[in-house]
Amino acid sequence: MLAVPPQMRSTPAAMTLLALPDLDAILHDRFHLERFRPHQREVCEAVTRGEDSLLVMPTGGGKSLCYQLPGIARQMQVPGRGGVLVISPLIALMEDQCQKLLANGIAADRIHSGRARSDSQNALKRWLDGELEFLILAPERLRVPGFVPRLMQRPPNLIAVDEAHCISMWGHDFRPDYRLLGERLPELRAAGTPTIALTATATVRVQNDIVAQLGIPDANRFIRGFRRDNLAVEMVDMAPGARMEKVAEILRDPARRPAIAYVPSRVKVDELVAILAKDVKADGYHAGMSADRRGQVQDKFQEGKLDVVVATVAFGMGVDKADIRTVVHLGLPGSIESYYQEIGRAGRDGQEAYAITLWSTADRHLHTHFFDRAYPPLSVLEKLREQIPAEGVERDTLLRRSGLDLQVAEAALEKLWGQLSVTLDLDDVVRPRPETTNWSVAYTKQRLHREAQIGEVFTFARATGCRMQALIRYFGDHGDAKTTCGRCDHCAPEASVVRRSRGPDGMERRLLARILAAVPRRAMGTAKLHREEFGEVLDRKLFDRLLAALDRAGLVELSEDAFENQTGQTIRYATVKLTPGALTDGEDWLGDVLIEAEHKESASLARKAKPVRRVKTAAVMHGDADPAVIDRLKAWRLGRARAQGVPAFVILRDATLLEIAAALPQTLAALMAVPGIGAQKAATYGPELLAEVRMASGA
Repeated sequence: MLAVPPQMRSTPAAMTLLALPDLDAILHDRFHLERFRPHQREVCEAVTRGEDSLLVMPTGGGKSLCYQLPGIARQMQVPGRGGVLVISPLIALMEDQCQKLLANGIAADRIHSGRARSDSQNALKRWLDGELEFLILAPERLRVPGFVPRLMQRPPNLIAVDEAHCISMWGHDFRPDYRLLGERLPELRAAGTPTIALTATATVRVQNDIVAQLGIPDANRFIRGFRRDNLAVEMVDMAPGARMEKVAEILRDPARRPAIAYVPSRVKVDELVAILAKDVKADGYHAGMSADRRGQVQDKFQEGKLDVVVATVAFGMGVDKADIRTVVHLGLPGSIESYYQEIGRAGRDGQEAYAITLWSTADRHLHTHFFDRAYPPLSVLEKLREQIPAEGVERDTLLRRSGLDLQVAEAALEKLWGQLSVTLDLDDVVRPRPETTNWSVAYTKQRLHREAQIGEVFTFARATGCRMQALIRYFGDHGDAKTTCGRCDHCAPEASVVRRSRGPDGMERRLLARILAAVPRRAMGTAKLHREEFGEVLDRKLFDRLLAALDRAGLVELSEDAFENQTGQTIRYATVKLTPGALTDGEDWLGDVLIEAEHKESASLARKAKPVRRVKTAAVMHGDADPAVIDRLKAWRLGRARAQGVPAFVILRDATLLEIAAALPQTLAALMAVPGIGAQKAATYGPELLAEVRMASGA
């Protein structure tokens, strides 16, 4: 173990004996901020005390401050130690972090492959001379022989692992270089240095893997801030050929710009830029462009010289533009983690923003193609590994002789390396590692998990219920998952930008009734429904839309459950339960059901289908209904609903209320003749309703 002078040693236990510096003063004096954002203070206090921590906080939530401020505070507590060592996976992100620190007058530098060797050497010298408060490193630098021992001549006071999900093979952006951090950290932490791992997206499984891989099993876990109250999430089923013109239509509205449009391929980038450029200032961004060209596009967007960036998933890391109004996807992303990270770039200023995804089941074919190339079958990995001699072979020679497609061979070698089945020296010589772990089993589980992530995105797109609630639950923040957002396409369908709804036609009404009849009538009864029970006419897409319509109308409650099978794959399924509103007598629920119109049919079928019953005055539905009676009955219904703590429609639906206002019943028998009023409602509310009718009508 590296010898460290006693005065420079620190442990979490020892740090708790020291009084915390004035964090508010550091926040104001060094970062020029007036106050902490939500959840930042508790993290900063724990890290300043020297406690290992894992912070999962969405993009734009202020994660960087949660290691930057404690790093400065710890230098005040233990003078003579080095500064903060930040490990980060992307050059653009490292450059952005460094520039922001320098802008605040904080001494920082970085070492990565994009810098000249002399610049990197100078950065290390400045660290050893005590000139730097922050040194930002690419993970591969830790593999350079002799680098870590030299770095530890001045031990850091804090280690920050940014984008920590990259260390987990269960994460959406797994990086083999990050997987090897676990072998380097013991030496970096030899002086008792605490570690904070930070990421914007990590499921519970990924969280567990992060702390295990980094060797900080007892770390505090701060899972905070996934709710985005200003972000309206919308998922629209649309054929691929219709999407580009629809995006152009959306983004012609100045209120929806600046914007990012994510597309699935480089070719699509150029196509959409050509369409958008007719009306707005747009440019493209993808990995096939030169680094200088990508930098120019990003800088112009940051400076407000571009309205729209059309990009592949290569764009986004390090983009800190607060006023992005819209993030639109032309196709489903590969995982919910990456999806949430991408939509999280909209509305960081707290103002209204939109996350619109145009998707269809056709997207699955593209994902399957990418998946097969990125995660080859186990047999391919075994075949490639067998070709590696014990003394090693040059990487290019191995790939050329493998007999595999080059991209597939590269992916297979990367997966072997990530599973620690082979070593890859800096001079690109590949050697097999001793069979110390069952890497093939681990890879099979990883492959199944990655395939399941694709399925989860499609489940999310088809799902009913509040979009934001579903995202919050997905990332394990169950304490904040009880409240709906009131803004997504489920909570506020009338406010959707693209998605349209219509009333059900005759066939759909009959199917809706059959679906309701198939659910147990007990108030707490749940069921797993299968569309096959309803005949060939009910395909998967229509079945999902009908269930979603019943859920939006408050007639059923859909929820998701899951279990993990023997291979470690998570199997998710939906259950359905009747709500009190569906247990009432009659069929007055028909007028409240709205079905999502497929985009291709939204213009025609909306005209053919029975119109939705929307009532503003009595003249709309019943020419002989007095508006004053309607208003009085609505006021009574609202009072009853508040008293019982239920939605107003559970007391009386609009259609039933209007029938009462038109009929003006004076007896219980007459009231029960009104459609939607059965014996139970008459017994519960009859006397009150009759009294309200008499008072409103003057009878």
